[in-house]
Amino acid sequence: MDRAINPRTAPNVAAALIHGRRLLADQPRLAAEQAREILLSVPNSADAYRLLGEALRRTGEHEAANDAELAAISASIHDPELMRAGRALVEDDLPAAEQVLRQLLKRRPTDVAAIRMMAELAARLGRRVDAENLLRRAIELAPGWAAARANLATVLHRQNRAAEALAELDQIERLGAQDDAQRNLRAAALGRLGGYEEAIGLYRDVLSRHPDQPKVWMSLGHMLKTVGEQAEAIAAYGQAIDLAPNLGEAWWSLANLKTVRLSDDDIAAMRGALVGETVGDDDRLHLHFALGKALEDRREDEPAFAQYSQGNRIRAGQLHYDPTVITAHVEASEALFTPDFLIERASAGCTAPDPIFILGMPRAGSTLIEQILASHPLVEGTMELPDIIALSQRAGRGEGDERAASTRYPAILAELPPAELRALGQEYLDRTRIQRSSGKPFFIDKMPNNWAHAGFVRLILPTARIVDARRHPLACCFSNFKQHFARGQAFSYSLETVGTYYRDYVRLMAHFDGVMPGVVHRVIHEELVADPEAEIRRLLDALELPFDEACLRFHENTRPVRTASSEQVRRPISSEGLDQWGRFEDWLGPLKSALGPALDRWDVV
Repeated sequence: MDRAINPRTAPNVAAALIHGRRLLADQPRLAAEQAREILLSVPNSADAYRLLGEALRRTGEHEAANDAELAAISASIHDPELMRAGRALVEDDLPAAEQVLRQLLKRRPTDVAAIRMMAELAARLGRRVDAENLLRRAIELAPGWAAARANLATVLHRQNRAAEALAELDQIERLGAQDDAQRNLRAAALGRLGGYEEAIGLYRDVLSRHPDQPKVWMSLGHMLKTVGEQAEAIAAYGQAIDLAPNLGEAWWSLANLKTVRLSDDDIAAMRGALVGETVGDDDRLHLHFALGKALEDRREDEPAFAQYSQGNRIRAGQLHYDPTVITAHVEASEALFTPDFLIERASAGCTAPDPIFILGMPRAGSTLIEQILASHPLVEGTMELPDIIALSQRAGRGEGDERAASTRYPAILAELPPAELRALGQEYLDRTRIQRSSGKPFFIDKMPNNWAHAGFVRLILPTARIVDARRHPLACCFSNFKQHFARGQAFSYSLETVGTYYRDYVRLMAHFDGVMPGVVHRVIHEELVADPEAEIRRLLDALELPFDEACLRFHENTRPVRTASSEQVRRPISSEGLDQWGRFEDWLGPLKSALGPALDRWDVV
């Protein structure tokens, strides 16, 4: 008969552990007894605690299993190999960390501390799917480990899966382990889902206990700006700056309100911060953008352009953007989306007419169009939704490596049967449902970068409306160049790459005009500003929506707006800023060259 063996009389502890693992499948109670025997001999054995936790799970003693699993994690902290891997991660020696962790997990595949560390490594390498899978495995092995759940919530949030992140944070709260870092993450996730007031409450709650946190003040400022509380947002950003005068992002957030003029003292403070030796690149680039805006407001154009250029140079060096990737995507899309290809798949996809896609270049007036349409009684405004981009990436990835997606998309769409295209369309509707709360029949998906996926949208949602927001190429591209974006838009940090991106965008949209005639409605920003009522009526006609006077009074709409244009769309349409780029024309030669035909053909758009 099997029984627990005494590790003090057994050949060694390793033999007792092997015996215990052998008992797990059929005799988990004896396996737990074996683990306890080992712990009497070696009280800090992480392996014995892991064995005990797994055995207790199998006998249904989940609370005791939690205690054992957490004890195993605590014991693992002093493991020499984990400490070596941790040092390598701190020193950013990722290959060394990976080598140690792989060898360790080969011997101890259920070591959740090592699994969590491997997940951190995967996240740093950009392998988000791997990081998520590893963290889920760690939680499977130790469901009560709040730290792993918090890591998973962060990974999900960074993948724009805010609802799933909140579900993990709810689990942490049920475990009684929620801390202020997780409250901050909850607030950020709520902001992605439109829960702005609750997010503001959470930030205020954290700050009531820790008022010396400049980045939390800044996050509070972002939420207040979104809901239109500009005075309070300015005050929050000011608190962040008072606590951390070198915090470049807070300065840029203040300047990025577009309606605030920074003072002489503000400019002096930013210049003082820039000469500090301890200011990192992230703070430095934000300070350059903020200074550029402050100097532009004073019509000091040459020094303003110099500040923008320095900020862009730093950011471009961080991102290493390759413009040939988008050009190749445009060429592949032109080859794939032919009239015959689209006709053959005309009956595929999900036929729900709910979405109205607004796409184009950033800084081309898309937020204004969104605000106009969101003022219509039949249309719900949401925010910049990441779902089309996420679904296209997954379609390109298939079952393979997440890093290979760009090489398989869009060509792989030719292999998808109608049922799969329909399922993708339905999944899009399911994913975006959380953004809809008004019961209105139509909703807006305003994501400028979706221009690259207009063909994909047509395949999976053939009755969805598409609006292309377009602006004069020099005005649009220069506006991108002087804008630091919170995330994405890596093309915008040099005149050459933003010009190339605009040229590729115009080229692909011209192709879709040819192969999908009448599907895309184009709104020229300058024409909308010149004659708002006529252009709004034309837009509503194209979308088959009845005219409504509220669309002319869009600036009275109090809905939250997250983008850089949030304050501008809360005022009536103005021609101010249309030709502002002209003051900088002397320095825009590289942009003009990159635009090429897109600039030459502007008059015939």
